[in-house]
Amino acid sequence: MPAFDLIVRNATIVDGTGGARFSGDIAVKDGLIAQVGKVTGDAAEEIDAGGHLVTPGFVDVHTHYDGQATWDQEMAPSSWHGVTTVIMGNCGVGFAPAHKDKHEWLIGLMEGVEDIPGTALAEGLSWNWETFPEYLDELERLPRTVDVGTHVPHGAVRAYVLGDREQPGAIPTEDDIAKMSAIVEDGVRAGALGFSTSRTVLHRDIDGEVVPGTTATAEELVAIGRAMGRAGHGVFEMASDMMREWDEFGWMGKLSRETGLPVTFAALQSIAKEMPLEEQIECMRAENDNGANIVAQIALRGNGIVMAWQGTVHPFRFRPSWQAIEGLPWEEQRAKLLDPAFKAQLLSETNDLSEVNPDIVGLIMVVCGGWGYQFEMDPDFNYEPTAEESVLARAEKAGVSGDEYAYDLLCRDEGKGFIYLPILNYADGNLDFLMDLQQSDDTVNSLSDGGAHCGTICDAASPTFMLQHWVRDRSRGTISLENAVKRQCSDTARLYGLDDRGVIAPGYLADLNIIDMDRLKLGKPWLAFDLPAGGKRLLQKAEGYIATIKNGKVTFREGQWTGETPGNLIRGPQRVEMAEAAE
Repeated sequence: MPAFDLIVRNATIVDGTGGARFSGDIAVKDGLIAQVGKVTGDAAEEIDAGGHLVTPGFVDVHTHYDGQATWDQEMAPSSWHGVTTVIMGNCGVGFAPAHKDKHEWLIGLMEGVEDIPGTALAEGLSWNWETFPEYLDELERLPRTVDVGTHVPHGAVRAYVLGDREQPGAIPTEDDIAKMSAIVEDGVRAGALGFSTSRTVLHRDIDGEVVPGTTATAEELVAIGRAMGRAGHGVFEMASDMMREWDEFGWMGKLSRETGLPVTFAALQSIAKEMPLEEQIECMRAENDNGANIVAQIALRGNGIVMAWQGTVHPFRFRPSWQAIEGLPWEEQRAKLLDPAFKAQLLSETNDLSEVNPDIVGLIMVVCGGWGYQFEMDPDFNYEPTAEESVLARAEKAGVSGDEYAYDLLCRDEGKGFIYLPILNYADGNLDFLMDLQQSDDTVNSLSDGGAHCGTICDAASPTFMLQHWVRDRSRGTISLENAVKRQCSDTARLYGLDDRGVIAPGYLADLNIIDMDRLKLGKPWLAFDLPAGGKRLLQKAEGYIATIKNGKVTFREGQWTGETPGNLIRGPQRVEMAEAAE
């Protein structure tokens, strides 16, 4: 019998702790790392890393695979980018608990907030659950390429308790809040990793209504947080507009100090946030200096929209000519779009914004004509473009209007061109402001939204972008490889109490990536129609991942799924088994 199941030899190891890289081998036995360094002995399988980089598997704490995880084993696109653990149920949206008469409502909530096709969810979801613990049981039935953990989502909890009373501005009674708290406590005791809510006007259901948590009081939120405290673990996750009158940091600090639990929020440069990002960080640190544990989730690039004719959003969707063909099959749409007469007619028209919600008219105006903020996604696009690369600048250079340049751009490749519009995190026209935040212990790299915004973004590729752009290619200053790996592995794992992963050391899960940093490159996005009911999603692969290993099994080789599905559901905090035995 071989001594080990797997040995990765001749590796340049970046172990996830932030320590200096070193050369060595990694031996795996029974899904755990058994030895690191010079490994003697044989194995059932050996992989020669050839001196290439070996990291822990990436831990992505902000995804929305709540539906997809019930039917899909591959868990793309996150699994294509070295991710071996995802945490979903963020932003207060999810599918449990759920009364039967609220299934359609919950789908509409997810579709509106996260741009996941409702038809795909309606066909793909089995609804073999009502309570949150039953949902966890359903997740546990399907093995996958990655481990999944989840939050109890506020929207589903409120709908379950309030029923038809769940309307914008609804005020729960004390009894309602007690029932919601009990549901969250039961969910956390059953294995949920936390609770999530959303308090931003940018999050709306399919009918344009703000999501349930938007108008929740601090008393309601703190009561739910206390329920997690009674269960003994959990992370309170929130997206918020950070209105000063809400005093979000005040109640977050109080909750964290009282329960001893971490509270985490999406920290962004955002048109919807009253507080500038710098003020958000200052307020967080003031609370933390007073004993709280608040952690800011930061994105690695501009959060925005990838626009295409077949996508969810493009600059001409409010022109009458587009609206006249919007319901046609793509082949008929494409024929019209490539017709010079149709193009001339559409470009002569103005946008009809009469049905647009007044809260987002400013945003829609940028989408429909903010050419100075929009960028052509050419083959070498780097997600930190300059003003000279904008649609406006290129249109001026070509001697045409921004409208015409954008139209022609979208028509490239037989109507499959893309335009990038960074709405959030790009107020300065660069990402310099993230440099210091990526050195801070009170922030984590996050906000990939894997599995969500299917027709508008593909930020599930964030771990690849981190290594390609921030570590290797960025002309305005890079971060160290060791720090980048730590932030996407052990830092994210520790936040959620997943102490069994994110580090390459004996006793930890054998979740590994073998990466050729010289070849590492994001591919061009494309629109696939492979969700249930033909639902669309933007996808993006990468070159340079030699192999990804989950629990000692090789799940991907050179970007191709091997068919292995060693991942499953995470229930609650995790510890390192061998380390406990050694103690």
